[in-house]
Amino acid sequence: MDATTSSGRKDFVLAVEGLTVSFDGFKAVNDLSFYVDENEIRVIIGPNGAGKTTVLDLICGRTKATEGSIKFRDHELTRMKEHQIVRRGVGRKFQNPSIYEDLTVFENLEISFPRGRSVWGALAFQRDAQVKERVQEIAEMVFLQNRLNERAEYLSHGEKQWLEIGMLLIQDPDLLMLDEPVAGMSVAERKKTAELLHRIIQDRSVIVIEHDMKFVEDIAHRVTVMHQGKVLAEGSMEWVKNDPKVVEVYLGH
Repeated sequence: MDATTSSGRKDFVLAVEGLTVSFDGFKAVNDLSFYVDENEIRVIIGPNGAGKTTVLDLICGRTKATEGSIKFRDHELTRMKEHQIVRRGVGRKFQNPSIYEDLTVFENLEISFPRGRSVWGALAFQRDAQVKERVQEIAEMVFLQNRLNERAEYLSHGEKQWLEIGMLLIQDPDLLMLDEPVAGMSVAERKKTAELLHRIIQDRSVIVIEHDMKFVEDIAHRVTVMHQGKVLAEGSMEWVKNDPKVVEVYLGH
């Protein structure tokens, strides 16, 4: 069934419409609407407190909306629990890497393989050829093919970020959401992360929250600028960085 929005367009991976969430009367997200296409890298930017991370919390079910709709491939997410949203195909990476530091890179990826995630799946889990092949494939994608047998604690900060992205990719989500993925990375690591994102959108869409404008220019197909819980501007990076409203509330600072 085609995903159809009230705007009449079809085939969005994600359609967010009229999304609002209030905390003690304060609207952290206020009547927000945006749409993400297949194989798109959408970057959300804006000043601190604009509501960017809250939007990701709402999409992944960590926070429940007060009003509005979030449709992922025409399935309403606002009524689903977090684990149901993950199973539907939405992956989320938080600002700080949450990896198992005492396990090897291989074991971190293996433990994230979908069959091992339920209690029964974990009990029946076998390290078979399919698992090994998939781990190798993902490790190569996230530049860690030569670090598979090393404990994750010995990775650099950037490599830990890549490992966590790999742990999400091995679950094969249709939508991947990344919160400030290049914070604390070296220039070389940021460049490789941009390369990684362009590679992974062949099979999925990605939403990124980011403050590093050079990185945003390198990756974004479209940019959504948030301010005070609302969309302030939307378009190409070139378009939004020349928007006087965006310069005034965000880029000018």
